[in-house]
Amino acid sequence: MRRQKPGESLQVLAVDVERLMILAYAECPQDVRHSLAAQYFVDAIKDEDTQHATKLMDAKDLKSALAYSMKYEAAKTVSKTSQNVRSIEIEVGTGKENGEKFDCLLKTLEKLLNSHVAGKKNTPRRNPNVTCWKCNKKGHLQRECQTISPDQEN
Repeated sequence: MRRQKPGESLQVLAVDVERLMILAYAECPQDVRHSLAAQYFVDAIKDEDTQHATKLMDAKDLKSALAYSMKYEAAKTVSKTSQNVRSIEIEVGTGKENGEKFDCLLKTLEKLLNSHVAGKKNTPRRNPNVTCWKCNKKGHLQRECQTISPDQEN
């Protein structure tokens, strides 16, 4: 009897159930094995709400049971977090004020971008004496090599 472990995702559980089904019912027809796998998967789900909802869905195969249970858990998670979301108030002002705020934001972003680019220029380059393992030339690495190998010509 396989059960979902704490912290284990539904995908990992489904893969393990499928693996066990192949081992246990190797001689069984594939459609029967898929139906049994779906039932075992639903029984193995740890969260009771997800388990009951997936049972009610009456999945015919493991993939559809997994897809439904993942959707259910995602919806459940979103509904829990949406209760904690605070509303925001939007200031209704003149277009000129909004334009000024936008210009200020744009200038700040440009400053950040320029400082980031300047920081990259000041970073030290790689050792120019490196040797490519592909063509044995200095100045670049194998992943940057422009030499065409016989395998690539075909």
